[in-house]
Amino acid sequence: MLKRYPILKWSLIVLTSLIIVLAVFGWWFINLLPSLDNDVSISQVSDIPYLSEDIQPYRGRVLAVVTSANTMGSSGKATGYELTELARAYYVFQANGFEVDVASPQGGKPTVVIDDDDLGIYDFAFLNDSIAQYKTSHTLAMEDVIAEDYEAVFFVGGKGAMFDFPNNKHIQSLVKKLYQADKVIGAVCHGPAALVNVTLDNGRSLLENKEVSGFTNDEELLLIPDAETIFPFLLQDKLSAQGARFNEGAMYLEQVSHDKNLVTGQNPWSTWKMAETMITQMGYTPKHRERTAEENAVEVLAMYEHHGSQKAKELIVDMYKAENKPIARELIAIHSVMAAMRGELGRFFSIVGLTSYAKKIATEYK
Repeated sequence: MLKRYPILKWSLIVLTSLIIVLAVFGWWFINLLPSLDNDVSISQVSDIPYLSEDIQPYRGRVLAVVTSANTMGSSGKATGYELTELARAYYVFQANGFEVDVASPQGGKPTVVIDDDDLGIYDFAFLNDSIAQYKTSHTLAMEDVIAEDYEAVFFVGGKGAMFDFPNNKHIQSLVKKLYQADKVIGAVCHGPAALVNVTLDNGRSLLENKEVSGFTNDEELLLIPDAETIFPFLLQDKLSAQGARFNEGAMYLEQVSHDKNLVTGQNPWSTWKMAETMITQMGYTPKHRERTAEENAVEVLAMYEHHGSQKAKELIVDMYKAENKPIARELIAIHSVMAAMRGELGRFFSIVGLTSYAKKIATEYK
């Protein structure tokens, strides 16, 4: 039969060859990723020097607000608040002397989004922290929050925030009171949805002429192509429409905007810097913290983004040679996959090469 249909024969040969190449490439690609030598899932607060040593004096209270929404509107898609965004900011505030309360529009136990691939030692410590878990299982209802009790409020991301933050009158009232009292307002990823309908006593939008970051249109649409039909609005568009000067950084890399007492971050990878910028705005020098392997990977990717592959490789060498800093190669690899999703094959192979180089240097300086 194949002799009668040579096109079919060669198609099968090409298809088989392609499958073999993809299988070999997949095996090679997976081997670029680090092995999990340590089980951090049992991490405790006491295991992390940043949290257990050099305890800071009490400096007040910070309110973290999470979404109560567990579905993306009428789409039925599951959602909630992002564990990593809450956990990391929570511990920055705590390490710097602030007690953290957790609230949500409805109160009680809201749904949490846990992505096992994103969890690090702080996130597992949060899951194993009985006090933190009590607070997230018994969140304060926004209507019961007393603004005067807090030095700052932080709005946690999670796609659910797009549905129950914007029109919540208690959120709007809290933000207005704290902002006008020169207290600090922070938000990350989809968290800035809490700010879009806040009107100050002068009748102007809180966002008018403010530099703001938040989850970008490109970031949203890459993973949810039909986002414009699922969400009530795209966050970047809405922030801009309300008069904000939207400060857009590279996709899925750290980007923080600091406009007086308003501090906003673009995505989950901006959480650490956003929380520490809030500490600075509250008048304190953030306590020293060893940067995580994920943050180091983000720094490498930012170097690649702005200065190219060679400079990124030089940074990798500096990190391992001079300071023996860990780098989360899996995060670099994920960015290569995102490049492929966008049809940027040259960028895909370039970032795969960067992942391979990071493994090579890590092995040399191990």
